Amino acid sequence: MARGAQDEIIFAAGAQILHRADDRCVYTLSGSDGHVQITQYAVFPGIWLLYRDVHAGIHIPVAASMAGLLEIDHCREGRQEFQYGQAHFFLSPGDLAVLRCDAARSAVSFPTGHYHGISVMVDPQRAPQCLSCILQDVNVRPAALAEKFCSGTAYFAARSSARVEHIFSELYSVPEDIRRGYFKVKVLELLLFLSALPAEPPRRSYTGAQVALAKAAGERLLTLTEGKWTVAALAAELGVSAAQLTTCFRGVYGMSPAAYLRAQKMHAAAELLRTTDRTVLDIAGQFGYDNGSKFAKAFRGIIGVTPNAYRAGAERDSCAPEEAEEN
Repeated sequence: MARGAQDEIIFAAGAQILHRADDRCVYTLSGSDGHVQITQYAVFPGIWLLYRDVHAGIHIPVAASMAGLLEIDHCREGRQEFQYGQAHFFLSPGDLAVLRCDAARSAVSFPTGHYHGISVMVDPQRAPQCLSCILQDVNVRPAALAEKFCSGTAYFAARSSARVEHIFSELYSVPEDIRRGYFKVKVLELLLFLSALPAEPPRRSYTGAQVALAKAAGERLLTLTEGKWTVAALAAELGVSAAQLTTCFRGVYGMSPAAYLRAQKMHAAAELLRTTDRTVLDIAGQFGYDNGSKFAKAFRGIIGVTPNAYRAGAERDSCAPEEAEEN
């Protein structure tokens, strides 16, 4: 496929393009606390597949090029936050979301500072109508899907399920020699799945005050990496009950304060492994571990591999399929 106008849209304001090929574009956004890398493929005219790799608590503003588009997101790791007016919604690992990109939606952010996932962007005005011809037994017109899922709240989410996992899991490891055709097949499968999926009431949202409370607790926790602390003491410091703090914290971060603190330590350690040549034992000591094996066990419990294995493949801390090396 020769690159055409449909390949030129970049779905992030202020992005720096790292690589551009026929139907693939890689770009990044950087901030003081890290970076986001997006690997974007043009699948059909008006339909794009994006892999998002986030190593920051960065906010991504909705780009002007997204206005009027339908966005379908799958969270593989981490947590994603959407805001419509005063309502905040959160996507957990394995979840699927369908959103409408309009003026009511503000930036997307990542509360844990770590995220990997897929987004399918659909322009109902430009997507080929032949999608309905190929799958004539169901109504898979993108405009119909937008009306079905986003006519009321502009947001829909389905919890993790075997059916959702089946559609997305194979997209994270597609062999390069069949990638272009496979992306087309999987996008059609996704639209078919959505056409038959009941449009349930929107998932619970959280208010700005609840989100602010949770994030204040999260920031405070990061200053308490040494020494003892309790949820009750943290709640008292913030002027709320322990139950109120726990509910808001789980709503925003998807885990308990203690689990959040452990995860943040290990992701910070991963960043040092990725960007410095410090020894594993030196990094372990910074996070309170004087025993390399205990640190390796804790690191593997969060990151999924040992510190040495992570460092050896740090450049592949991405959910996008691996590309063959260019000559």
